Amino acid sequence: MAITRREGLYTLAGLAAAAQPGPRTEAFARAMLADDASTGSPPAGGLQALAAARGLRIGSCFAWGRPGADRGSFANPAYAALLRRDCGILVPENEMKWQAIRPSATRFDFTRLDAMIGWAEKVGLPVRGHNLLWHQPKWMPAWEEAHDFGANPSRAAHDLLVGHIDTVCKRYNARIRSYDVVNEAVNPADGTLYDTALSRALGSPQETLDLTFRAARAAAPNAQLVYNDYMSWEPGNATHRAGVLRLLEGFKARGVPVDALGVQSHIVTQGVDARVSVASLEGEWHRFLDAVTAMGYDLVITELDVRDNALPADIAVRDHAVADFTRGYLDVMLSYPSLRDILLWGMTDRYSWIEGFEPRKDKAARRPCPYDANFKAKPMRSAIAAAITAAPPRA
Repeated sequence: MAITRREGLYTLAGLAAAAQPGPRTEAFARAMLADDASTGSPPAGGLQALAAARGLRIGSCFAWGRPGADRGSFANPAYAALLRRDCGILVPENEMKWQAIRPSATRFDFTRLDAMIGWAEKVGLPVRGHNLLWHQPKWMPAWEEAHDFGANPSRAAHDLLVGHIDTVCKRYNARIRSYDVVNEAVNPADGTLYDTALSRALGSPQETLDLTFRAARAAAPNAQLVYNDYMSWEPGNATHRAGVLRLLEGFKARGVPVDALGVQSHIVTQGVDARVSVASLEGEWHRFLDAVTAMGYDLVITELDVRDNALPADIAVRDHAVADFTRGYLDVMLSYPSLRDILLWGMTDRYSWIEGFEPRKDKAARRPCPYDANFKAKPMRSAIAAAITAAPPRA
């Protein structure tokens, strides 16, 4: 991959700035961001240039951060350079979730999200919405689970949920054209739907999810509405996949406005020989995706990264196995013409959530992203590029 001298300087200076925060760091970041915002198109030679040639988009999550802070943020020049070079679409990692923008039942705080979307617009990158409802008790804000819905709980819950969706969608209007409307509503243990204080007040999880999508369609009539979940192709996920299929079948039968399934794609390696792993997994995965697309749903890869399980600590061996597994997975996914968007859940290992979520037992640092912790491209990036280049073109 060719990196321009300007981009290289951005990366090196951004890392130095992150290591030495302070007034000079903030001045540097402001200067770099102003320079980045001066042009509306990403530099040539990135992943998005390859994706666009096949009728695809590729992008990443990103975060809010103070100028120059060592985060996967638009305000970190090193990370911003990766986003500009390789991405054609972005998604807030956490800043649109209820916990981030809804500090209480009566108050919203869009400060960070506004800044993120404003920067993306300046550099010409569209933004997906993630998410309007993460329907699990542990991911709803504490105030919601303890909320008093009063003498008419169904009406109060209806107004709370619809008011949330209206406020978010109408604030951003046509600036956001795709939303993860509902996130992870299916319990992987038994395939049933999670219950929350909100759904208990409304009457049932099904009523809650249906209302969420109907309210999203009313508030954002031209946006793609996505049900997003992490049912995956590794062994042990059959019950989860079955529950997701039942949910999608129910949406279709009830006329609920759902356009696509978001396939999170937090995939997990199964061994060093990725060809054997892919061959053992792709049959069941194809059957699942065939069932989804036969119902008329499009597909979106919403959160791609790779947990390097069952691989040795040796970096070269691990990186090549991860790359091969990624390539095999993307080849399967890209065989479906309705898949047009691929979102990575972070560009560099430096800021990946996986290290904190599930560290390796051997203490070796996780390597789940296309760039390493020093912003150097890894074999995974080449695998993504190769899969995109080999993909059937979209109209």
